[in-house]
This record gives sequence, C-alpha cells and structure tokens, in this order.
Amino acid sequence: MVKALGLIRSIDYAVLRPESSPLDVEKACKEAKKYGFAAVCVCTAYIPLCVTLLTGSGVKACAAVGFPLGSAASEVKAYEASWAIRKGAGEVDAVMNIGLLKSGSLNDVKRDVEAVVNAVKKANPEALVKIIIETGLLTDEEKVLASKLVAEAGADFVKTCTGFNPGEANVEDVKLIRLTTGGKVGIKASGGIKSLSQALKLMEAGATRIGSSKAVLIAEEALKRC
Repeated sequence: MVKALGLIRSIDYAVLRPESSPLDVEKACKEAKKYGFAAVCVCTAYIPLCVTLLTGSGVKACAAVGFPLGSAASEVKAYEASWAIRKGAGEVDAVMNIGLLKSGSLNDVKRDVEAVVNAVKKANPEALVKIIIETGLLTDEEKVLASKLVAEAGADFVKTCTGFNPGEANVEDVKLIRLTTGGKVGIKASGGIKSLSQALKLMEAGATRIGSSKAVLIAEEALKRC
C-alpha cells in the first residue's frame, strides 16, 4: 500500500491554465512549500518567478515545454527546455509530437524527444525530463510505441496526459506503461486526478509521480488519514 504522506512528496502541483497569473504561481509555490510537494509545474514564462519563490525549499520548478500541443519544431522545444533549465528549473515536462507518432514516423518522434533530452542534460545533467504521450489520443499499441520511444531516447519519465485533450490518467494505462518500460523510467500520472483515492490507486498501479491542479485538496485528504 502506498502511504499517504509519501504520496504528498510525489505530487507535481500543476499551474498550467491559460489564465494562470503570477499571483496564481505565487500562491501555488507557497502551498507547495507548505505541503512539501515534489514540484510546481508552470509554463516557461513563469519559470524565473517560480525558481525565485522555491529556492531553498526542496520543491523543484518544473517547466511545461511545447505545451500543450507538442507540435513545435524540435529545435524550438529543445531551446525552450534548455532556456528553462538555465533559468533554474529542475525538471521539464515536454509534449511528444503526437501527429508524428500516429503517422508512423517513429524515427522522427525519437529524434524529437532526444532533442529535448539532450538539451536539458547539457544544461544540467541532474535535471529530469518527463515526456507527455497524451494517452487519451492513442490506441494501446500507440501507447506501447510511445513509451518505448521515451525510454530509448533517454528521458526520465513517461507522463500520461496534458489535461487539455480527451482522456484522463487511469490505472490501466499506468500498468501498460510500466509493463512496457520495465521500470527503466518513472511514470507520471496526470490528467483529471482530483482525489486521494484516485492518486493512491495510480501509485499502486506503478505511477511514481502524480500531477494535479488539485494538489492541495489531495494533500489535505492525505493528512486527515494520518
């Protein structure tokens, strides 16, 4: 069984709505430090602010790259990722080019992911790269292909969803990703996670990180169990 307090330390607090403001980021960073979340995820424009607010807290600033479509040129995504790391981000959540995957251009998909991974690791070898495969848009066969490509390209995590497209994180997808990757990469379950019970089931299925805009609600539920 996953312990509730351990789960809190595995949460990425998402502040990724188009209308999210600097005040929203400030509020989220304050809450993340209070609860001890793993990271606060913001779009790259807010990374400098997020880094400043989180410095010394142990909570990482995480940059959403190529978000939410993933269809920017590889060089553009690589630059965005590198820029965020150089500004102090400790993690990057980058979106895979789903159109290339679904068209069968697997070598191009792998090169796209590698461009982001290489840019991040060059800027900071310790920084983490999570690649969003947008499970809600994929068949099971495509989920397997995407997960394999992420692992082969050297990324640290497969992430399920952006939360901007159909489909939410679910136990079946997490199990499939874990079976496919054999524990070689972490798994971030994200998309529609609004309760502690959801988060615990996903962690028990193999997720090692939870992404949610409802992080505080989940944390409060967890603390009530202690």
